[in-house]
Amino acid sequence: MLIKKSKRSATCSAKSEVLQKAQKAKIAARAAAMLSGAVKNQSLLALAAALEEKTPKILQANFLDRQRAQKNKLSAALLDRLALDAQRVKAMADGLRALARLPDPNNRVLEKTRRPNGLRIEKISVPLGVIAIIYEARPNVTADAAGLCLKAGSAALLRGGSDAAESNKTIAAVLRQALQANGLPPDLIQNIENTDRRAVSELLSLREYIDLLIPRGGAGLIQKVVRESSIPVIETGTGNCHVYVDESAKLPQALNIALNAKVSRPSVCNAAETLLVHEKIAAKFLPPMLRAYQNAGVKIHGCAKTRKYAPAVLPATPEDYAREYLDLEIAVKVVAGVDEAIEHIYRYGTKHSEAIVTENKRNAEKFLQKVDAAAALVNASTRFTDGGEFGFGCEIGISTQKLHARGPMGLRELMSYKYLVRGQGQIRK
Repeated sequence: MLIKKSKRSATCSAKSEVLQKAQKAKIAARAAAMLSGAVKNQSLLALAAALEEKTPKILQANFLDRQRAQKNKLSAALLDRLALDAQRVKAMADGLRALARLPDPNNRVLEKTRRPNGLRIEKISVPLGVIAIIYEARPNVTADAAGLCLKAGSAALLRGGSDAAESNKTIAAVLRQALQANGLPPDLIQNIENTDRRAVSELLSLREYIDLLIPRGGAGLIQKVVRESSIPVIETGTGNCHVYVDESAKLPQALNIALNAKVSRPSVCNAAETLLVHEKIAAKFLPPMLRAYQNAGVKIHGCAKTRKYAPAVLPATPEDYAREYLDLEIAVKVVAGVDEAIEHIYRYGTKHSEAIVTENKRNAEKFLQKVDAAAALVNASTRFTDGGEFGFGCEIGISTQKLHARGPMGLRELMSYKYLVRGQGQIRK
């Protein structure tokens, strides 16, 4: 692809970096596709060890990012997404080790058949090539995406947000150095350091070098990518997730699930944003549930029936039910039953994760079958919709679309396939 050169401008600089790194990733992807499973696993273990060894350096870079974020008055939710500590760095390393324990996804025989004319046809899994990930204030994505792409036999082209620029730069440098020390091309991991928005626009045009694009972030970023990209995109959509407490639910269990789904980490996309409660148990369930939320610092928006049990609850509007709060904030509504809960989710949900708490097997199955979401859960927190929790090692995102990949995207979702046809001189008549 020809890029028209201009005078030394910021735009030219952004384009040249993005193009250069995309080209290097394209070359490196050919080498990645040929790596054996043993070599990839050994390298993943080396990457994990490097992250832990360089934890102080990573945390220092993250401290600089958090200082800048606080000056820029980022919300508490974004600060939580941005923040790293020793435990979170260890979790990143453990995710890479978990990937090393998984089977190699490359060259798996998916189907095979022998045709009447004697042709033997096999469908096998193959790497995608260059996978670009555009993400916001989540520095852990740098390690997760790099590891997943390596195990999948592809090259990773990473463009994180400006809020985590120092963290992303440091993590990528640590991983690249570990690759080189283990005899692999460091260009398998490319980190675009230019945080100008024009760099994203340039990235979206490089179909010649990039095989798949995955945006991770807010609705604005995702819609920009879907609207402007010339590259195939997998959407990792917003998470307006619901917990519905049915009439037959065990109330202590329901309280624990609803509290965990909202409070355990409110800044992530699998956190619950709306609580739906059956009208027949509202008088018994809502007073302790609302107190538990308030004690945890949760701001509550509720329908008129909900507000009867806690006058401090704010009136809920349709906009409140449609919001992805990503913070200690939730909407609550009393509903007539499972059918109204499902209809509410159809209207306001984002096809991410939906949970029912119930002892009624019929209602549970109805919910599972009728709710349109990447993950539907019974008697479990929405927080379990996660690549690590599903046994994928780590994830590159949670897809809310229906083509190719849906839900937590692990190794299998990062593969393509091809057909191998073996004959003995057959020609088509």
